[in-house]
Amino acid sequence: MKPHDMGTLFDECARTRTTVRLDRPFDIAPERGTVHSVAGLAELVRDAAGWLSEAGVRPGDRVAIVKRNHWDYDLLACAAARLGAVAAKLSGHLPDDTLEILLKRLDAAVVVTDRPSLRGDRVLPIDGFAAAPPPEPYRRHPDEPLLICHTSGTTGTPKLVVHTTRTIIDRLARPEAIRWPVLGVRRDDVLGNASAYAHGRTFCWTASALCLAPREIVILSEPASAARVFGRHRPTVVEALPSTFVRWRPLAWSPENPFRRVRRFVSTYDAVHPPVIRTMLNATRRNRPLWMEGWGQSETGPLSFRFFTRNSVRATRDIGRPLPGLARLRVVDPETIEPVPRGTPGLLLARTRARCVAYVGEQDRWAAKAHGAWWNTGDLGVVSRTGAVTLLDREVDSVPGLSCLSVEDAIEDRLPAIAECVVLSAAGRAPIPVVVTDTGLDPARWRAAVAGLPPMGEPVTLAWDDVPRTGTGKVRRLELLERLTGTAATNGSGRWT
Repeated sequence: MKPHDMGTLFDECARTRTTVRLDRPFDIAPERGTVHSVAGLAELVRDAAGWLSEAGVRPGDRVAIVKRNHWDYDLLACAAARLGAVAAKLSGHLPDDTLEILLKRLDAAVVVTDRPSLRGDRVLPIDGFAAAPPPEPYRRHPDEPLLICHTSGTTGTPKLVVHTTRTIIDRLARPEAIRWPVLGVRRDDVLGNASAYAHGRTFCWTASALCLAPREIVILSEPASAARVFGRHRPTVVEALPSTFVRWRPLAWSPENPFRRVRRFVSTYDAVHPPVIRTMLNATRRNRPLWMEGWGQSETGPLSFRFFTRNSVRATRDIGRPLPGLARLRVVDPETIEPVPRGTPGLLLARTRARCVAYVGEQDRWAAKAHGAWWNTGDLGVVSRTGAVTLLDREVDSVPGLSCLSVEDAIEDRLPAIAECVVLSAAGRAPIPVVVTDTGLDPARWRAAVAGLPPMGEPVTLAWDDVPRTGTGKVRRLELLERLTGTAATNGSGRWT
């Protein structure tokens, strides 16, 4: 089965025998519990479509969703799609002032929310959910807007990214819904997911996961649920946020380790440092577990993948190669946007048919990043003579003569006990290493860890909860830099953020 119409996806998959388990009930249907059949979820999507229709949602309308993290984000998005409306998934982690900006740009017909600060005629409180019969499904053209998601917002106000059925379903979800040898999902798999469901990745994942019909799908809305829920329903394939894998390291070391049956780990959104990958691969009892890491953007979907086994994990920013037939990458001079020779650092441009079609309210910003069929990722990198791509930094976070990401990898590799290292680009001064740890930092071990690395300032130690993060767990680097120095000025230009 291949995904096509997200408005009727659950109906089309209703005969599969997949059991869906949740760590807590859906916010839109707390009375329906934590165990669902796909047919039961199809009924919930229809009920939600009826609820939205009764609230006045019509084809072409935008439906903003902002709530606590859970998979019902995607059920509501499918309900909106059934009506011909366009769901805009907004993270519940967004601060009020940022949310106000995005809601103004969206001009949504309704806002579905559990946020007490949101009031008005167009607000639909989650706790007021009322099932109602929906109208007949709307059939949209594949190039009509289907979904609006937002970028992570590590460098400022997130951008509202518009995808169509053709870009996010036909060109991203459909290839993922194939039962690829080794990498594909099997019918006997227990598919675990602990993600940020306000983002576009989970909408795409929902389409492919349902069509692949694994034995079970286990959804975590909070990383802390892993010991309890994964402990009872041990996953064989796990996809999670990089920050979630970091938080799971102590669990993987513990006697309760729920990752013993995992054959494949999947991470997206951000790079995962080598000590974390090693910990998770060593936690499973499988003979040949595989770590699959995708690099891409909300605007493009995945552009390349890299794979690790227990024997291949090393500190490197090699992000693999572009997906054959799906994406191309090239490096250009930041000033002229002309291609540079292989092996020369520069801006990474991507060419993919999955590219988003617009930024809501900022189309001039979208146009500034589009160079014909090529897309300016805003990342700096190098393409080797063999075609391997190495990621250096976001342009805005760059430091002359140093790759912050590579230095972070090296420090975490040498200090595996710390949770995270973040090297900040500070204009006019040495880079600032921020060490995230709840146990302190031994000065002698720090000096040994940075021996041979480019010069940096003295380390700043912070606890995990003291670091500002996005809804996907990424560090808000500019906010952290301003908090530590009083200014968010970096060495990069920030022209392509």
